[in-house]
This record gives sequence, structure tokens and C-alpha cells, in this order.
Amino acid sequence: MKLFFFFKRYYTSLLPSNLPKPQNPPPKQSQILRLCKSGLLLDAIHLLNSTNPSKLTLKPLLYASLLQTCTKAVSLTHGLQIHAHVIKTGLETDRFVGNSLLSLYFKLIPNMTQTQKVFDALYFKDVISWTSMITGYVRAGKPATSVELFWEMVRFGIEPNDFTVSAVVKACSQLGRVSLGRCLHCLVVSRGCDSNPVIISALIDMYGRNHRPGDARQLFDEMREPGAICWTSVISALTRSDLFREALGYFYLMQRCHGLFPDGFTFGTVLTACGNLERLRQGREVHAKVVTYGIKGNVVVESSLVDMYGKCGSVDDSRRVFDRMAVKNSVSWSALLGVYCQAGEFESVIKNFREMEEADLYCFGTVLRACAGLAAVQHGKEVHCQYVKRCGWRDVIVESALVNLYAKCGCIDFASSVFAQMLVRNLITWNSMICGFAQNGQGEEALKIFDEMI
Repeated sequence: MKLFFFFKRYYTSLLPSNLPKPQNPPPKQSQILRLCKSGLLLDAIHLLNSTNPSKLTLKPLLYASLLQTCTKAVSLTHGLQIHAHVIKTGLETDRFVGNSLLSLYFKLIPNMTQTQKVFDALYFKDVISWTSMITGYVRAGKPATSVELFWEMVRFGIEPNDFTVSAVVKACSQLGRVSLGRCLHCLVVSRGCDSNPVIISALIDMYGRNHRPGDARQLFDEMREPGAICWTSVISALTRSDLFREALGYFYLMQRCHGLFPDGFTFGTVLTACGNLERLRQGREVHAKVVTYGIKGNVVVESSLVDMYGKCGSVDDSRRVFDRMAVKNSVSWSALLGVYCQAGEFESVIKNFREMEEADLYCFGTVLRACAGLAAVQHGKEVHCQYVKRCGWRDVIVESALVNLYAKCGCIDFASSVFAQMLVRNLITWNSMICGFAQNGQGEEALKIFDEMI
């Protein structure tokens, strides 16, 4: 498959910030632009409303700037009002206004349906327009649509920029389409964009997420002067492939030999490596570095600390870190539940689960394992009902935990019912069902399920 385009190099933003700069704009319009640049949205709108519309000579520039300011200020209400005014005045045909409008929608509205309508209505679609849509669908969890848009963009003869390629590589990563990712990688090298950290970081991440640590490491080692982002990407790639020792080696090399400072994502990944290696001393050293660098209140790092101490068997340290957290999300609670479950403190798992305001799928899987450990079928049924009510069905991890729970508690009919309704089954699911039948005196059923599995 051949791609006939060249890459634009070193774009710095998806926003159309390169708006045309008029010479000597009228005082009021110049003041509105200054207010927008300073982020004073309400003042800029008030001044615009007090200006005679017939005297506005820079309408496209003014409205594009106002829309960009709405986006930065996360003010969707004002953005929608300006959109209505743009339609009334016929400014939607302007290239810069259209791109600013598109940016407002794809950054502030999670539902891409409305953004797609804005995109379809654009009179002028350039690389910024297409890249906004491709990036938007990646963020919305629709990578397949992103790839389709990319090919459509190529067919229209639009040359992708660095952010376009980076977004498509992320889409390939989520879809597991390594072959297309390699194609893009070759194209990046052939066009001389292999020194761009944005693209290289995305490629390293793609190889890491799809368990190609050798390719990720080779790509990183070929870089002349990799920055902190690329170091974090390769450390993450190695950690995802369970190469925890190598990940720690790169972490120390990054600081001692290259003098680069890790960020929250770097620390979170390294703490995961320490936890999986059960290296408590190194984990404490990394914790000390987190404090030294002043990374406080970072929910990713602090949740990783909770997890690390738990995997190293230090439950009390995990609890202390958790209790000191200013902000707790579902990941933090999941980490704490995992700590107690691993330590065999199943009652603490159930107690903390009940204190949670919102549970994710991982939490449900953990508390169901705790219920199985206690043979607490009644608690398990309560959690089962909550899972169906909040999340519906079709999660293989939670449903495997349900099969295991009911089988261990002697409710083999319930276990068999859940098993029969599962569309996707993994090895844990099959093993739980086979053991459940065997332990409940149904050897023939166990052999039958075993035959189905193989």
C-alpha cells in the first residue's frame, strides 16, 4: 500500500493560532484581541457587544479569537452563543473561524456526533480540521473511525502534519494494528521526521502496548537526544511487557547519565515495576524522589504508591499513603482493594468497597474475589446486583470472578448460568467452571466442559 504525501514538520498546535495579523487594527477591535489573548473572555464579549457591528472590519479574526478563548476557558455556553452568531453573520465559511469552531466542539463536547456535524458543514477543510477530527475520535475511544478518516483525508490529497500522524499511530495502537503502525513508521523515516519527539513517542508507545518491546527499544536507541517524554515512553513499553528490571535500568540511566527529570507518568510506571519485582527498598527510594521533586497531589503517582507498597507486602504503608491523598478516584480505591485482597484481608475489601461512591470494573472483580475467599455468597449476590445495575454485562474479568465465587460457594447452578451467558471466556473462566463442577461432585460435567475448552 502506497501513501502519496509528504509530512509537514514541527507543527506546534492543533488550534489555528496562526491567524492573519492585520496592520494597525482599530482601537476597540485591537482591545478585544488583547482581552482574548489574556483570557478575559467576558470582558472581550462585553466590549464586542458595545461595538457597532457595521464598524467591525475584522470579524473573522475577532470571532476566531473569541472561540479559541472559549475553548481555553472551557466555556461551552459562550462558545455555543458565538457559534449561533457566526451562523447568522455567515462567518462559518471562513477557514480560521471554522477550525476554531471545530476545536471548541471536539475539546469541550464528549459526544463526537455534534462535532462531526460541524466538520461536515465546514466550507474549507485543511490539515487542522482533519487532525482535530482524527484526534477527537481517538479521545472518544473510536480509533477505527480515526483510521477511516485518515484514509479519507489522504484520498482528498491533504498532507498530514506531525499531530495527524501521532494521532493515527495512537489509533493503530488501540486497535492492535501493528502492520499499519509499521507502515507509518517507515513513512516517517523516509520523510525525515524521525527526530520528531511527538511521533517517535507515539510509535514507541504503540510498540509497547502491542508487546513489541524489542522494536520500542530499538527505535528509542536510534534517537540522538531523546527527551523526557521518549524516556517515559520506553520505560512504559518495557513495563507493559513485564521487563521490569530493564525498565528500572532505563529510569536510572535517564537521570544519572542524561540529567533528565522524570514526571508523574514516569514515576507511576517505575513504581509499577518496583511493585511487580517486590523491591520495597527501591520503591521507598522512588517515593523519596517523588517527595523531593515536589510531585504532591498527583493521583496517578499516589495510586501507584498504594499499589507498590501493597505488592511489596507493606499494607500499613499503602493505607497511610491512601489516607493522605487529597484526591481519590476509582483507580486509587481499586489499588487499595487490591492491596487488601492480596494480603488476604477480605473483610477489609468488602468494608472499603461499601465506602466507595463509584466503582469501576476492576473494583467489582476484586471484591468478588474477596467474597469468594470468605465464601460469602450473600455479599457476592449483592455485588452481582450492583454490577448488573451499574455496568450491565459483558466484562470477562468480572464474570469470571462471578463464576469462581458461585462455584466456590457451592452454587453451581448460578455459576453455570453465568458461564452460559458469557460471550467471551478466558482460561480463568474455564478453570473456575471445571473446578466448580469437580468440587461439587459433578465429574462428568467437569470432563464435558474440559472437552469443550480444548
